[in-house]
Amino acid sequence: MNNKMSRRLFLAGLSALPLAVRWSFASATKSNLMFAGTYTNKGSSKGIYAYRWNPASGTLESLGLAAETSNPTFLAISPDQHHLYAVNEVGVYNGAKTGSVSAFSIDHASGKLTLKNVLPTDGGGPAHLAVDHTGKSVIVANYGGGSISSYAVQADGSLQGPVSHFQFSGHGPNPERQTTPHAHCATVSPDNRFVLVNDLGLDRVWVFRLDAAKGTLTANTPPFYESEPGAGPRHFAFHPNGKWAYSVNEMGSSVDALAWDRSN
Repeated sequence: MNNKMSRRLFLAGLSALPLAVRWSFASATKSNLMFAGTYTNKGSSKGIYAYRWNPASGTLESLGLAAETSNPTFLAISPDQHHLYAVNEVGVYNGAKTGSVSAFSIDHASGKLTLKNVLPTDGGGPAHLAVDHTGKSVIVANYGGGSISSYAVQADGSLQGPVSHFQFSGHGPNPERQTTPHAHCATVSPDNRFVLVNDLGLDRVWVFRLDAAKGTLTANTPPFYESEPGAGPRHFAFHPNGKWAYSVNEMGSSVDALAWDRSN
C-alpha cells in the first residue's frame, strides 16, 4: 500500500472519533492500540477512547470508551506500555483551583483503562505531560496556572506527589495572550537528566535538572532560554543525534533551531 492510500484510510478511520476530540493521541505499539483524549465539556465525549490500528490496511477499529474521565486533553504512555497518564484540563478539582492528572493501567486485549489514582496538579488548565525515559517520573505543564509539577511513579503505576512544583511569574509583551505565564509543554532530554518547559506567556524555555528515581526537579543554571519577544514558545523536540533541538513558536509562527549542550 502506498503512503497516500495509507494516510487516506487512516484519516477515514478518524471519522469515528468523538466530536470533542482534541486530537491528542498516545499509542501502545506492542498491541497496535491508540488512545484519543477529548474535551468532555463539549459535545457527547465522556473521556478517553480506544482504537486498534491495522498497519496492513491503514485503518482504525473503534473499541469505544476506554475510561470515563474529565477533559483528558493530553495523554502519554509509560515506556513499558503498561500505563497511561492523562492531564485533566480543568480549573477546579476537589473544590480547589487546580487541574488534575490521572494514572491508568492498560488492558491490551480489550483496550480498556483502569484508573489507578487522580492527583491535583497545583495549577489550573494542565495542557501537557511527559513520562521520563525510565517510566519513574511524570511531569505536568499547567498552561492556565503558569506552573509545572512533577510526580514519582509507584510500582503499580500510580502517581505520588506532586514531589516538585514551580510557579512562574511575569508577563510577555503581548497584552492579550502574555499577561501571565503559560507553561505549555514538558520535554525530557534524551539522556534523561533534564526537563525543558516551553512557556508561551514569558517567551522562555525553562530548564530543570531531573532526578528520575525520585521524580524531583531542580532549577538549572542557566535557568532558561529566551525566544524573540512575543514569539510564544509552545512545543519542543530533540533531534535524534541529541545535539540539536527545535522549539516551535505558536504566536510567531516560527521555529527556533537550537544547539543543546549536554554537559551542563
